[in-house]
Amino acid sequence: MRTVYLDNNATTQVDPEVLEAMMPFLTDLYGNPSSMHRFGGQVGRHIVQAREQVAAAIGAQPEEILFTACGTESDNTAIWSALHSQKEKKHIITTRVEHPGVLNLVQHLEKRGYEATYLGVDAKGRLDLDELREAIRKDTALVSVMYANNETGVLFPMEEIARIVKERGVQLHTDAVQAVGKVPVNVAELPVDFLALSGHKLHAPKGVGALYVRKGTPFRPFLRGGHQERGRRAGTENTASIVALGKACELAAMNMAEERTRVKALRDRLEAGLLAAIPDSMVNGDTENRLPNTTSVAFKYVEGEAILLLMDGHGICASSGSACTSGSLEPSHVLRAMGVPFTYAHGSIRFSLSRFNTDEDVALVLRELPPIIKRLRDMSPFREGQEPKGEKPACGC
Repeated sequence: MRTVYLDNNATTQVDPEVLEAMMPFLTDLYGNPSSMHRFGGQVGRHIVQAREQVAAAIGAQPEEILFTACGTESDNTAIWSALHSQKEKKHIITTRVEHPGVLNLVQHLEKRGYEATYLGVDAKGRLDLDELREAIRKDTALVSVMYANNETGVLFPMEEIARIVKERGVQLHTDAVQAVGKVPVNVAELPVDFLALSGHKLHAPKGVGALYVRKGTPFRPFLRGGHQERGRRAGTENTASIVALGKACELAAMNMAEERTRVKALRDRLEAGLLAAIPDSMVNGDTENRLPNTTSVAFKYVEGEAILLLMDGHGICASSGSACTSGSLEPSHVLRAMGVPFTYAHGSIRFSLSRFNTDEDVALVLRELPPIIKRLRDMSPFREGQEPKGEKPACGC
């Protein structure tokens, strides 16, 4: 049985060219890049090149790139720095649909004396920018808004958000983990102070990420120790993965046109085919302003976990939401915030494609998934007009 992998927002296949680029640093070039001798020094030069490649992918300067272990560390570092460089400010603004790497930290900070405002979204997962304007206070230290939602693919209007936030002189962080490599991101034109990205979302290995820190932004290290990363992030560099991230960013820039054309066409074909073949199905989120590779499709009267299990029997990989919240029996916090009805929220499946997907992959899903949904509905205790009485809408209220 071949694997049809449609869970690329969870993680991606390592590109063969990326693997080739990193292999020498797992074999012959194993020196410590901080060493004084030439054997280690030659390794350090490749880290310099990788920093240049990552910077070029987002329109940054190399010295503005800080290597980390993952997107979550990048997010945590940005938030930590913003708060500890402005200790007189105790207010944070974020959204109800952020990744757990942001939400869980903000909730933790609330227990430590900080105040947080969580911006809501409408039924299509869109922010109300007037709510953002009204939320900013004199003691607001940071606004943290994701670039693209990891579950629905909805893109937030970062240019407008940045204009509103910077007019008030507040620091701005964006989790761009899902956006970098799929849509154009240019920090030379977008005045964010911090931007997080992660290697394993753009065909590099797991365990490496980066944080953009705009030149002139006050910065406080999250990890303290050695002098690595110009004293901004201690710890011996993960050289092989850093080189891989640089190569992946270079390839992502080269392949972005394919993401926005061929991959988008595959996504649209999959989405339209499922909606046509399966009654009582709908797309979650804004279908106009979203990532080209992502669709979240909800199937009424079925459980997402059961759908995933039966699809897995056919070699089809997808998800019911974020991989960082898998295992929870509760509907996605993103879908709850959008007010998706209970009977749809539980049956929502995220399909996220990549440039390694093919027409045959889509054809297999369109052949196998409609009978799966029918089978599950035939076994379901609920039918139209038989929804659980007194059930509240899955809106988080």
